[in-house]
Amino acid sequence: MLKHLSIKNYLLIKDLELEFKNGFTVITGETGAGKTILIGALSLILGKRADTGALLEKNNKCVIEGTFSVSGYGLEGFFTQNDLDYDEHAVLRREINKHGKSRAFINDTPVNLPVLTSLGHRLVDIHSQHQTLMLNESGFQMAILDNFADNTTLLNTYAEAHQIYNAFRADLDQLIAKEAEMRAEGDYLSFQYNEIEAAALREDELKELEEELKVLSNAEEIKGNLYRASQQLGLTENNIIDSLQEVISQTGKIAEYHQDIAGINERLESLGIEMKDISSSLERLEESINYDPAHLEEISKRVDMINSLLQKHKAYDVKSLLEIRDRIGEKLHGISTLDDDITTLKKNTEKANADLKHIARELSKKRKAGIPVIEKEITATLKKLGMKDAELKIDLQEVDKFFPGGMNIVEFRFSANRGSSPAPVSKIASGGELSRLMLALKSMITKKSLLPTIILDEIDMGVSGDIAGKVGSLLKAMSENMQLIAITHIPQIAGKAADHLRVYKKYADDRTVSGVERLSDSERIDEIALMLSNEKLSAAAKETAKELLN
Repeated sequence: MLKHLSIKNYLLIKDLELEFKNGFTVITGETGAGKTILIGALSLILGKRADTGALLEKNNKCVIEGTFSVSGYGLEGFFTQNDLDYDEHAVLRREINKHGKSRAFINDTPVNLPVLTSLGHRLVDIHSQHQTLMLNESGFQMAILDNFADNTTLLNTYAEAHQIYNAFRADLDQLIAKEAEMRAEGDYLSFQYNEIEAAALREDELKELEEELKVLSNAEEIKGNLYRASQQLGLTENNIIDSLQEVISQTGKIAEYHQDIAGINERLESLGIEMKDISSSLERLEESINYDPAHLEEISKRVDMINSLLQKHKAYDVKSLLEIRDRIGEKLHGISTLDDDITTLKKNTEKANADLKHIARELSKKRKAGIPVIEKEITATLKKLGMKDAELKIDLQEVDKFFPGGMNIVEFRFSANRGSSPAPVSKIASGGELSRLMLALKSMITKKSLLPTIILDEIDMGVSGDIAGKVGSLLKAMSENMQLIAITHIPQIAGKAADHLRVYKKYADDRTVSGVERLSDSERIDEIALMLSNEKLSAAAKETAKELLN
C-alpha cells in the first residue's frame, strides 16, 4: 500500500510531499491542473522509462520517492532473491539527472530498472484511459481471463516449454536445410571420392612410375649401351679387365722394392675387383631390361591418370591428393551422420510439441472453466452499474497453432441492450459502456488479487448522474479489500471517497506550478459543489454536495 509520495522537480511540480491513507481516495482538480502528473511521477518509481523532458528545472535533478507498506503480501522471497533488505516498509526511489540518465533504488540499494519494475507490478496497478481502450485487444482480454483463472504459474511453465519447442524447431529447420544443401552436392562428392579411391594411389607412386617410364621408353638404347660397356670391360679380346690384370701383375712384381709401388698395386687390385663387380652388374642390368610395349603403355596411362587427377583437384602431389580424398570422405560421413542427428532432433521436437500441447490444453481447460463464472459475475456487476440488460459472453476457441500464451483465441462479446446479440467489444461505440465494462472486470479481478493498491485514472469516462453514483459505490466496495485511488471529475464518485485530494495550479517564481492539498470536510463540500455547478459555488450545489457526502 502506498503510504507516502515525494516529488521534486518533476514537470509542473517543484517540491511535493503527500501522504496517502487506506481505503478509497479521490483526486480532483480543474482540467490541466496536473492530476495525471501524479500518475506519471508514480509510474517512474514503478519502472517507467524517463527522459530530460520530465525536469521542471533543467539544471537540477528530479527525485521521486514512494514509501509502501509491503507486509503481508508475500514479498519476502522477492527481496531475498534480489539481495535486498526486507522491511515492512519499502522505499522506491528514482533519480533523473539533467542528461536524462536515471538511477533506481529500493531501500537505498541501487537496482536495475527490470527489478524496480518487477516490484512495482506487485505493489500497484495503474489503470488509465489507454488501458480501457486496450479492452478491445485480444491479448488484453486473454490476460483478464488468465488472471481470473489463476494461470500465472501455468503460463510460466508454458512459456518455458514454448521456448524449448521453438529452439528445437529452429535447430531442426536449420539442420534439414543444411542436409538438403549437402545432399545437393552429395552425388558429386561421392563421384570425386570414388574416383580418387578407385585409383588406389600410393604416396611415392608417381615418382616411381615416372622413373620406370623413362627406362621403358629408352629400353633399346639402354640395353645396347649396357651390352657394349660390359663387352669392353671383360668379354672382348684385349678387354679392360684383362689389361688391368696385366698392369696389376707388372706392379706386383716390383711392389716389394718400393713402398709407393706397393700402395699403387693395392689400389689396382681393388680397382680390378670393383671392375669385375661392375662388369657383372652391367651384365645383369642388361639382361633385366627388356622392351615391353604393352607394359610401357600401361605405365603411360597410369601416369597420365594420376597427373589428370592432380590437375583436376589442383593438388601438388599424390600426398595432397590423398588428403583431398580424406576431406571429401569426412564430408560424406557428415552427411550420413546428419541423418541420425535429424532423426534424434525430430524425436526431441515431437516430444517438446507434445509437452507444449499438453500444457496448452491445461490452460485452455482452466480458461473454459472460468468463463461461466466471469460472465455471470460481470453481468451481475453491470446490472449494479445501471446496465440491467447488459450481457457479456466470452468466446474461446482452441486452434492448432502455438501462440505465446497458448493455443486459444479469445473474443469478448458484449451487448448493452435487450434483444441485441452480443457483438465484439471492439464494436462498442459508447465510451461509458466500455468504461463500466472495464470497471466491472477490474472489480472482479481485485477480489482475487493480493495487489495492495489500484489507481484509476478517469475510469468514469462517459458516465454521469445515477450511474456515476453506482460507479462510486462499486469503487467504495472495491476499496474495502485494498487501497484504491481514483482520479475523477464526477462529484457523485468524489462523494463516496474516504479521503479527498485536490490538485491545483498557481503562479510562483515566474512559472506555473502544480500543488496538491488534502481537503477538510468543509473544503470537500465546496469542492464537490463547484464540480456540480460548473465552478460556480451556489447554496443549492452545497446542499447537494452535503447529501453526496452523507
